[in-house]
Order: sequence, then structure tokens, then C-alpha cells
Amino acid sequence: MSHTATLENPQTAIQHTEVRPTPAELLATMRALLPQIKARAAEAEKLGRIPAENLRALRDAGLYRIVKPAKFGGYEYDFDMLVELVMELAQACASTAWVYGLYAAHQWLLASFDERVQRDVWDEDTDPAVCGSYAPAGKATAAAGGYVLNGRWSFASGCDGAQWAVCASVMPADEAGHAPGPAFFLVPASDYVIHGDWDVVGLAGTGSKTLVLENVFVPSHRLLAFSATISGNTPGSKVHANPGFRIPMLSNVPSCLAAAGVGAAIGALADYVEATGKRVTRGAVAGGNNRMAEFPTIQLRVADAAASTDAAKEILLRDVRARAVTIRSGQPISTGDRILSRRGQAFAVSLAIRAAEALNASTGGYGLAMSNPVQRAWRDANAAGRHISLNWDAVGTMSGQMALGLEPKGQY
Repeated sequence: MSHTATLENPQTAIQHTEVRPTPAELLATMRALLPQIKARAAEAEKLGRIPAENLRALRDAGLYRIVKPAKFGGYEYDFDMLVELVMELAQACASTAWVYGLYAAHQWLLASFDERVQRDVWDEDTDPAVCGSYAPAGKATAAAGGYVLNGRWSFASGCDGAQWAVCASVMPADEAGHAPGPAFFLVPASDYVIHGDWDVVGLAGTGSKTLVLENVFVPSHRLLAFSATISGNTPGSKVHANPGFRIPMLSNVPSCLAAAGVGAAIGALADYVEATGKRVTRGAVAGGNNRMAEFPTIQLRVADAAASTDAAKEILLRDVRARAVTIRSGQPISTGDRILSRRGQAFAVSLAIRAAEALNASTGGYGLAMSNPVQRAWRDANAAGRHISLNWDAVGTMSGQMALGLEPKGQY
């Protein structure tokens, strides 16, 4: 569904206290930042985190607010707008795009919590950075008025620049009547220590380090049951009139991560065409002193990468838009819909990897340099495919199981 159509629907119109930027304006704002962010891509890798200048530029431009509720000063767009912005940013730096996508998407996730949580966070800071570690780790022990967390939470992308963290753990039964099961616990940065254990080959700039919590008390209103997030029936969904806040989390948030992988491949294609179009072969080889652009094998690699990235982009945008259309029509998001979203997210990344592989394999000796943007995109796209939410082997089987009449096994 287009943003214009959404706003013109009198039954689902969103009330804003200020004029929000149009989609074209948001894309123009993001594109204006790309040269400076691309210039810092190597720095992000060396730092093992996103340069503060990148985060400041994105925040100051209002780009954290894309899917944030209008009630708290957000633009309240559907996720297709955020996915497009992440893909644009990833063409300059996939690590920055990965972290940005999470920071922005977590504004929407915060809107799923109890309204008291939303006020705890947004009344203090209108544009907070929230990182997260979704695998239920550590230990949550029931205590008077809440829980006590202990343990280690890995892969918390963007934790160095965050003011809050969503830490998943298994919730025991307590006096408040919460049923046992996995849940998200929201904790301020002052309550955890960051363990610098992020030294990786791809998406190195995401700074996806480990959070260490020792006897951290979390009041009961700062938790969100995982069962509520995957159904869309969250406490926050009753606070905001926009039906987009009732879309299951896994139909939306992983699409932003996938967009970083796809955007990296799109950027690699542009960099490859620019470099290869004017490159002449050297050395005593067949075809020496000829333009690379004239080789049919090079032409095919470019065509393959272009087709793969086009398809990946279309799949991601199609699925997030389809989920928004369904929820706005008053229909529930079915299990089939949710599996389709998960399939699309993972397959889009597999197409991005295919595109990056096709290009990187023909960059020659120049491609061995760590500074080569095609090689960086190749490493970043492959790293995205290692994420459990985007790994084709893990996610694709769920789709196959459902198609074969079996109960899908996994998170959807």
C-alpha cells in the first residue's frame, strides 16, 4: 500500500501534530548523507562500531522516526518506507544501515510495550537508540514488582551507541500472572556492561557485542511476551489506533536487516560497474590490454547481479506492503502470511549473496584489498546471511514444511 493511499483512507487516517516529510523528502534526506557515510565505511570496520558522526547525522535528520508512533512525535509510516531507507543507506555502508534499521525499527517495537514503557523512554528522549539481543539468554528470576536478570546477551548490534537494550529471556511464572515463556525485557544502558568481543569478517562495524547483566531489576511493566509480538496482540497495539502496530514483529523487523544485505549488494553493483567499465586488463593473459566491459563473462555477471538485486528488493517491499494491506483491511495476519514474510526476508538475502558473489569473484587482484567496496559488500552480505533470522537453510525449511502439510518449526 502506498503511503498516500494509507493517509487518504478516512477510517485509518493518522493524526499528526506536525507536518511529516514525504517519502520523496525522506529518500532525498538519506541520499544527501550517503557520501559522508560511505567515506567512513572503512573507519566503521576498524572501530568495530558505527562512527558517532554517522549516528548523529541520522538522528539529527529525523530518520529514527520513520515508524515511530505519531503520538510520541514519530512519522508513523509503514515498514516499506523504512526498508527503502535502509537499502539506500546500505549502498554506502551496510554496517551503518544494519544498526540504523534496528534503531528505527525498535521505535516501533517500543510502541508494542505497555504505554508506561513508552513514556519512560520517549518522555526522556524523543529519539533514543535502542539495541537488542533477541535470543532468550541469561536468567530471569521473579521478584517483587518485576524480575531480576543475570547473564550474557550476545550480538547486541549498535550497543555502543544505545541508551536502552531489549534483552530476551525466559520469563518464569510470577505473582502478576504472567505465563512462563520467552519475553523481551527493556533495560537502560546504565544497567549493563558491554563486553568487547566483536572481531568479525563481515558487518564488522555493527559492533554486535555482548551485554553482561548482574542482578538487574526490571519492573514488570517493562517486559513484553514474545507470544504477543508474534501475534501482534501487544499491550501497545491497544494504545495506538494505527492498525500497523498490530502486525506481527517477525513480519516487519527482520525485513530491515534483510534490507541491509540487499542494499550492500546494490551498492556493490554500482561500484563494480563504475570500476570495471573503465578497467583494462594487464599481463600476459588471453585478452590482455582489452576493456573488461567487453568480456561477455563480465557482462553476464553484471546482468546476474542486477536481476538478483532487483528481485530481492521487490520481494522485500512486496511482503511488508502486503502485510500492511491485510491488517488495514481488518483481516488477521495468517500463519501463511507470516511464513511468506520470513521466506521473503531470507531469500532476498540469498539473492544478495548471489549478486555479491558474482561480482566479487571477478574483481581480480584489486579485489583483495580490504578497502575494495565490492569485497566489503560481499563480506557484509554473507554476514547478513549468517543471522538466524535470515539464514536460508533455517528459514527456507519452514516454508517447505508448510507447503508439504507439516507444522513449521521455527520462529515466525
